[in-house]
Amino acid sequence: MTALANQHGALNLSQGFPEFDAPDRLKLRLTQHVQAGMNQYAPSPGVPALQQQIALLAERKYGALVDATTQVTVTAGATEALFVAIQTLVRPGDEVIVFDPAYDSYAPAIELAGGRSVHITLRSPDYRIDWQQVGAAITVKTRAIIINTPHNPSAKTLKAADMAALKALVAEHDLYVISDEVYEHITFDAQPHLSALRDPVLAARAMVVASFGKTFHCTGWKLGYCIAPEALTSEFRKIHQYVTFSCFTPAQLALADMLNEEPEHVDALADFYQHKRDLLIEALQSSRFTILPSEGSYFLLLDYSAISSLDDVGFCEYLVEAIGVAAIPLSVFYAHGSSDKVIRLCFAKEDNTLLEAAKRLCQL
Repeated sequence: MTALANQHGALNLSQGFPEFDAPDRLKLRLTQHVQAGMNQYAPSPGVPALQQQIALLAERKYGALVDATTQVTVTAGATEALFVAIQTLVRPGDEVIVFDPAYDSYAPAIELAGGRSVHITLRSPDYRIDWQQVGAAITVKTRAIIINTPHNPSAKTLKAADMAALKALVAEHDLYVISDEVYEHITFDAQPHLSALRDPVLAARAMVVASFGKTFHCTGWKLGYCIAPEALTSEFRKIHQYVTFSCFTPAQLALADMLNEEPEHVDALADFYQHKRDLLIEALQSSRFTILPSEGSYFLLLDYSAISSLDDVGFCEYLVEAIGVAAIPLSVFYAHGSSDKVIRLCFAKEDNTLLEAAKRLCQL
């Protein structure tokens, strides 16, 4: 869709990357570390200063006591962390429960490990998990459950009842959890992010994945991390060292400085994106779309049932070619497709871009 947007000169609200730049302090610290000659390999688990800042952040946000040295591994983006976590846990013949719509890297990584993804379908408009259905899908082969909160693409967040149900199933069936929390600091309407790290019992069976790219508007740096119990981290690192070995040294140092010197950036992120969410929603009020609730992430879903009978792929192609706005069809996030007439917009864009996109969409 980004290529199609570029081809047609459309406003790109499709791919999930910010239109604005990383913070000035972060860019300054990166330049300083590059100029200081910090340009060689970092330790494979990560620069110690950054590991320590990650552990402090987990304690400050979630009350989690994380050992920086033995539990934190810096990775080449959250996608590498997810891939390595899956390779760490999944053995040939294992089953892993995945909730559709799902981020597209989960299933291929499971298959490469010799496992099988068991897809549980969540439907518009609430995308609610039926935990009784999850329990019925668990077999003797089930090894893990992958959760994603705030969720891409539905923009939903898991609630206390969800985490309690997950915890009960993990305990009953001796399962592991891979918790994709890349939008952890972007939750709305004063609702807290319920990280798997908040519950010591759940955290003991969980591999938690996060992303600096989402938090600091620098997706091109490809830096993320995984927090896991020491025993799982030890196995995780055996694979990580042969996937990337280590990650961008001066950027790790810059991120450690940023977390230490400007912690308010993380704290302000939810309000920053809630403004953009609300701006876009308000600008779309006169449209014929049905706007679905966005509880977290930087995505907004629109139901276009009242506008077109096209399937969502065809509708998104029409939008970019005729209306000049690029969106993502939700069906591509399902293993077996979806007939829901729902598209995803990314609102990590400048305000004027959002207003112009909404103006065009209101013409439909």
